[in-house]
Amino acid sequence: MKHDSQDLVQLFKHCFADRYNTRLVGGGAEPIYLPADAEDPMHRIVFTRDYFRSALHEIAHWCVAGAERRKRVDFGYWYAPDGRTAEQQAAFEQVEVKPQALEWLFCAAADHAFCVSLDNLSGETTDPAPFKRRVVEQVQTYLREGIPERPACFIDALLNHYRPDGGLDPAAFTLDRL
Repeated sequence: MKHDSQDLVQLFKHCFADRYNTRLVGGGAEPIYLPADAEDPMHRIVFTRDYFRSALHEIAHWCVAGAERRKRVDFGYWYAPDGRTAEQQAAFEQVEVKPQALEWLFCAAADHAFCVSLDNLSGETTDPAPFKRRVVEQVQTYLREGIPERPACFIDALLNHYRPDGGLDPAAFTLDRL
């Protein structure tokens, strides 16, 4: 199956452009969220180049961000680039659990491979197992207690586009699948 990031742009537009005044934009050197401003009346989720997974990951961050955070550049989150200390990595992982859990659900709905991203190739080595467990636990919590409205809407659009006869199988979201 072909996975084209422009399909995600269109699916996102269909789901959210009018209701949330937000669009998904590819081609960025780095991902960033930009709230509406004097130069552009729409909020923009910019993903890296044409990378399918970058788009899904940035959409996941947008889905987690509340209304006040969506008024700030990059949702007002702290970010330290690759090369983080173990302490900085722990802080990074703390805010990445929910977005990466949603990204995994998006990938499954789009029939696309997923793996967690520690995003710290040149930093201090840390054990990825606790982070992976927290991501699995968060996915299972979403599946058990309900996926919030925005990500649920996008999952439905992904399923309709990529897997019209399929759904999400809770048994597919286990630690041994990461």
